[in-house]
Amino acid sequence: MKILNEYSSENFLEKNNFPVAKRYLAKTQSQAIKYSKKIGFPITLKILGKNILHKSDVGGVFTNLQSEKEIKKAFQKIKKIKGFQYCLVQKYIEGKYILIGLKKDPSFNYVLVTGLGGIYTEIIKDVSFRICPVNKKQALEMLKELKSYKLLTGARGQKQVNINKIIKTITKVSKLSQKYPKIKELDINPLVVNEKDAIIVDARIILDS
Repeated sequence: MKILNEYSSENFLEKNNFPVAKRYLAKTQSQAIKYSKKIGFPITLKILGKNILHKSDVGGVFTNLQSEKEIKKAFQKIKKIKGFQYCLVQKYIEGKYILIGLKKDPSFNYVLVTGLGGIYTEIIKDVSFRICPVNKKQALEMLKELKSYKLLTGARGQKQVNINKIIKTITKVSKLSQKYPKIKELDINPLVVNEKDAIIVDARIILDS
């Protein structure tokens, strides 16, 4: 079994034509500042390191950073966390959070899951499942099964997110199961969606040896 970290997982997805937020790996504070300016504010900084599975749990995620001063402050905090290896410097994107997951199942081969994403995914557990392959019609059905679906369609006067781009991402993830049979698990959490885009800002992939 081989676990790809966020940076490697996102590179894999980008090579397969998935929309991924612009990002760089920084080892030093000066690199973090340089890459932040190259990407353009606002910025998210995240820790990458040994045995760090949930970055938020160790205080290793800082979002919507608006200045060089904020970058410096966040980087210093990240660098002090046990297991630190790199800091991921990433474009911050505003929107709703969606989870898309793929898992190899001993009975059904591949199963796809989608639902409300973000750090509260495991607590809220608002998800829908299908056996792969999943087409566009099934992907829309999955979204409509979610309790949080109304949040995506513009509840309480908010703008509707781009449902079609979520559906496109879901079906593309389904196709990965056919193209890469060594994928054991794939988690996109979150896919950030707004009225224009659906962009991957975090991912993890586990491969069979």
